[in-house]
Amino acid sequence: MQCCIGVFAINLLDAARLQRGLRELAIRDPARAAAVRSRAHQAVERLSPEFPGDPASGVLGQTTRDRQRFESFANEEPCPALDPVGGTCDLYDSRPMTCRTFGPPVRAEGGGLGVCELCYQACSEEEIAACEMVPDPDDLESGLLREVEKRTGKRGDTIVAFALAAA
Repeated sequence: MQCCIGVFAINLLDAARLQRGLRELAIRDPARAAAVRSRAHQAVERLSPEFPGDPASGVLGQTTRDRQRFESFANEEPCPALDPVGGTCDLYDSRPMTCRTFGPPVRAEGGGLGVCELCYQACSEEEIAACEMVPDPDDLESGLLREVEKRTGKRGDTIVAFALAAA
């Protein structure tokens, strides 16, 4: 699964969703939840020495150097929520926004249209643009993120492995 390999930044709201999903999975299927936790802890152990930020908190660094290091960081690392046997997401209903919007064309911060090359083969740029999706048209995510930051007193992005290892 191309979309489940390589780390990407998630915000605190995504982390909270993942952690809640892992707690719910532990009630429904303790063995599966334990496997996700184990994969997350193993990933944190592998990734910590080169983590472009604070490995103790899991918060990504904000310096230019940290952001540059993150661009090539752990691009081959499988997501801890990915079941290596079945190839499915053990936390599908709680997945981060990036995962929820992977596939359909979504406008990136720089203005370009991000699209899964596996989904839109042999399509013209116009056909792809006609399928553009706006993931949060009312910007509800920003308000929810501010609430989580205020409630927890934390700020900054992390990655899935650190979020799940902290659950």
